[in-house]
This record gives sequence, C-alpha cells and structure tokens, in this order.
Amino acid sequence: MSKEKTKKNETAEEVKAEKAAEPTAEEKLAAELTETKDNLLRIMAEYDNFRKRSQKEKEAAFGDSKASVISEFLPLYDNFGRAESQEVTDLDSYKKGIQMIYSQFGEILKKLGVEEFGENGDMFDPNIHNAVMHDDDPEAPENSITDVFSKGYKMGDRIIRPAIVKVVN
Repeated sequence: MSKEKTKKNETAEEVKAEKAAEPTAEEKLAAELTETKDNLLRIMAEYDNFRKRSQKEKEAAFGDSKASVISEFLPLYDNFGRAESQEVTDLDSYKKGIQMIYSQFGEILKKLGVEEFGENGDMFDPNIHNAVMHDDDPEAPENSITDVFSKGYKMGDRIIRPAIVKVVN
C-alpha cells in the first residue's frame, strides 16, 4: 500500500503543481485586459496615421488640381502677353486676335467641364439666375429672361456663378 500511497501523493502533488501553474481567473482577466488595451492603442495609432495620411493626400490633391487648372490657362495668359506687346496698326487684326483669345478661353472652360447658361428667352429659374430688374412686356412669356447682364456658369450640377438677368413679369 505504500506504493499506492506514494503514487497518490505524487499524483496529488502533480495536480497541485498543475493548478499552481495555471493562471487564476483574475490573472486571466488581467492578461486579457492588457491585450485589449494594446490592441486599442494599436488601432488608435493606425487611425491617427490614416487620418494624417488622408489629410496630406487631400492637400496634395487640391494642389495638384489647382496646378492642373492653372496650366490650362497659361497659354491664354501667354496670348494676352503677345497681344499686349504688339503695336496696334490695324484695329481689325487686333480685334480678330482678341476674339481668338476669347474663343480659346471658352474652349478651356469647356475642357474643364464648365458650361455657360443664361440666354435671352430662357425661363427664369431662381436657383440658377439672379434677377436684378423686372420688366412689363405683354408680348413676352411670363418669367422669361429679356436681358442678360452677366452669363452664369456651372460645372455639372454645381453653380459657379448665377446668371444676372432682367425678367418679364
């Protein structure tokens, strides 16, 4: 029996040793809490880096788009410089040059997706037109535009500038 008692004692000691080696519930919770804190800190750091990177990309995109638009207008600026430096001997050729520059400007706007609006005879829309004068004309359709003082411009659905117009009541 002493062998059996010794085996039981050894087994009991092994169980005690295994229990002592296993972490308690508090230790498990503390370890889990530490791991969760580490994960949260890592996620917060990743989010902060993402936010900073996004901000830099946004600023870079704004700068790139601004530079792109300016590069479209530089040839127009060059043509104005050439026109200014020429001596005007023939008014008709000077006028033709200015008309060519105006046409070039319109092409640049079209290329950038800008559209003109606001023509005589169009129906007045307060969302895209700014009426600065009213007129009474029984022959003209009601709420139609009779004069355009300044054309309106839009890019897609975004109004860049409303048309300034005179409207018939």
